[in-house]
Amino acid sequence: MSRIGLSIGGAFLAIALIGASSAVLGQDQNPGTPKEMIFARKTLMASIGSNMYPIDEMLQTGKIDLVSARANAESVSAMLMAFPHLFPNSTNQWKQNAARDPATDTLADPSIWESRSFFYRDAMAASKYAFDASRAQNVADFRKSAGNLRLTCDGCHSTYQKKD
Repeated sequence: MSRIGLSIGGAFLAIALIGASSAVLGQDQNPGTPKEMIFARKTLMASIGSNMYPIDEMLQTGKIDLVSARANAESVSAMLMAFPHLFPNSTNQWKQNAARDPATDTLADPSIWESRSFFYRDAMAASKYAFDASRAQNVADFRKSAGNLRLTCDGCHSTYQKKD
């Protein structure tokens, strides 16, 4: 599948997740179980990662294919808009030193729920950097926006992701 096909697929996944989260926001209950929601956000983060790896490689090597890079960044932007909506309170299930199923158990730090507005703000900032990268008209502008995106992603992971 081409990169554009993957980007379009990622965008459709994000739209579906946004639609699902919109239904959740209008209700007091979540239609999915906590493990299903955790699986959904892990799946979405894996898709974000699949789009970020080529961007990171281009930044590291200096060999930037602006057309492909912008397509990847556009997918990342859309997916990051959906991402923070996949953290309903029922998924705040972190337990230190617990045996975990890598697919359905969380690595999310409880501080996400204690400072939800900061978590949401960080996700939206990353989405905006990705969007700006997707609209870059030259390599220098892409490099700046994509670099800010990487820094924001790394900061969020260090703040909100458990390593245990």
